[in-house]
Parts: sequence; structure tokens; C-alpha cells
Amino acid sequence: MASIRDIRKHIGSVKSIKQITYAMKMVAAARIKRAQFGILSARPFSDKMDALVGDLYSEMGEEDFKASPAYKLFEEKTMAGAVCLVLVTADKGLCGSFNTNLLKAALAWLKEYRGKKIYVIAVGRKGRDFLKRLKGLDLELHFEMVNIFPRADYAKAEILGGKVIELFLGGNIERVTLIYNEFKSMLTQRIVTGDLLPLQKRVLSSGIEVKRGDFNFEPSKAGLLEALLPRQLKAQLYRVLLESQAAELAARMNAMESASKNAAELIEGLTLKMNKTRQAMITTELNEIVGGAEALGG
Repeated sequence: MASIRDIRKHIGSVKSIKQITYAMKMVAAARIKRAQFGILSARPFSDKMDALVGDLYSEMGEEDFKASPAYKLFEEKTMAGAVCLVLVTADKGLCGSFNTNLLKAALAWLKEYRGKKIYVIAVGRKGRDFLKRLKGLDLELHFEMVNIFPRADYAKAEILGGKVIELFLGGNIERVTLIYNEFKSMLTQRIVTGDLLPLQKRVLSSGIEVKRGDFNFEPSKAGLLEALLPRQLKAQLYRVLLESQAAELAARMNAMESASKNAAELIEGLTLKMNKTRQAMITTELNEIVGGAEALGG
């Protein structure tokens, strides 16, 4: 049976843990508002960029389009020998199943392309470390970006977008797939797995209403599209970073709230156990005193 000293020591340890989890919950709660504001600002811009690229794509003739350097970002490479995965995870743990669900989705995707050369761009320390431990795959960690959360900004998206475009245009890459956590609400995050490149399938299947009209273009349609595509891709990646950042903060806040509640319940149980132990000790001592007095009296 544990002594009162041991129980008190256990209670002190749990109280220290509770203080840490409560502090982490409050920090995440303070940061989530700014992260939500960033998403609400980035989503409309990202959607309009997609719509603009879709409109411009529909305006171009096939011959002019194929002669443009921008065609390489739209072209479907059916016989390509490699694929690329952009995996966005957190840099730290203690955020519930946030990273676990992402890594499961990434592992399922990697198994699907087991026979191909796989290039990986890892955003977040957890994903980077997971990919480095994998064996049995023809996998190359092409680029890593860690310690950017919770301060993700457009400059990071520019670097990331530049690496993605460089790899896609420079190598025989069939597709670039993006896996990340989308922020839905404070209680819900959704794993998103979708193709980032090539753009043709995404533009045609994105549900964007493509409008045709009689417009004059200055500069040319091909020149305008060539200038817009890198910006459009980086705007998409910036939104993804903000989505992942907000989803991580929400998951951490919920996880730390649950941990704090569990710690409070554990402290309550330990306190009750300590009181029962103390009461049992007092009862035992009283019985011994009474027994001794009766022996002396007899």
C-alpha cells in the first residue's frame, strides 16, 4: 500500500503536468484567432487566382498554348518515371492525432506508388523524421522545411513553391501530390490529398466556372499565363500552410484541454485515496491505543 508521502509526491507531479498542459492550451487559444484571420484572408485570394488561371486557360488556342513555357505545368506526363509528394505536418507533438492521421495518409500514398521513384518535399519536423525512417522504398528527400510553425508566412510559401516548380520542370515527374490538414472548425480537421501539379486536371475538375469572352490582352495571353502560374501556385501553398497551422493549433488546444481535465480528475482521485489512507492510519492508531489501555486496565 502506498504511503501518504508517496501519494502527495504523485499529486505534486500531476499538478505540475496540469500547469504545463493548461499553459499550452492558453497559448494555442491565443494564437488560433490570428491563424483563423489569416485563413479567411488567404482563401478568397487563392480561389480568385484559380478562377483567373482557369479563365485565361480557356481563352488560349491549343497551338499558342503548347508553344508557351507555361504548358509544361499543365502537361499530363503519362509515361513519367517518378512522382513527388509534398507532406505538410507539424514541427512538434502534443496535438492529438494531428500528425498520426497525416502520416497514415502519406504511408498509404507511398504504398500506392511503391514501384516508382518518389521525391518528397517535407514541411514540418514530424513528417521529415518519419520519412527518414522509412525503408524499402525508392525515396529521396528532395527538400525539407522545418521550424516554420506557428509563424508561417508568404516568404516560406515562395521558397516552397520555387522548389516544387523547379523539381517538376527539371525532372521526369508525373505528378506532385499534396497532403495536409485542412482547418474546418475548432473541433474538426480534414486530411486533404490532392494533386498540385500538373494543373490541367485540377483546373478542369476544380468546379471553377470558366467564362469565355472577347477580351484584348496586353501582354499576350501566353505571357500573362506564364507570369501568373508561379504566383497562383505559391498562393495555393501559402493557403495550405495557413490551413495546416490553424488546424495544428486547434488540435493542440483540444488535446491540452483534455489532458488538463484528465489531470484534474487524477488529482481528485489521488486526494481521495490519500484521505482514505490517512483515515485508515488514524483508525489503526486509535485501535492500538484502545487495545493497549484495555490491556493495562485488565
